[in-house]
Amino acid sequence: MSMMTVLLDGIANLGAAVGAGLAAIGAGIGIGQIGKGAVESIARQPEASNDIRANMILTAAFVEGVALFAVIASVLALFIK
Repeated sequence: MSMMTVLLDGIANLGAAVGAGLAAIGAGIGIGQIGKGAVESIARQPEASNDIRANMILTAAFVEGVALFAVIASVLALFIK
């Protein structure tokens, strides 16, 4: 195995790790923004708290799903050469 192959494998591993990390950070920021908006909305209209809460949970689940796909794609990038 040549030095170039080892270097390229290391770069691929680094890229996959950075991709998975960015997906996790993006999901955290997205869910934080969802929670912030929901709390502000409930503070303005307490009578609509059940509807707001349901929409918040649904949207957070979508964000988590997209983040999961991104992490899986990053991990799969390690094995596809």
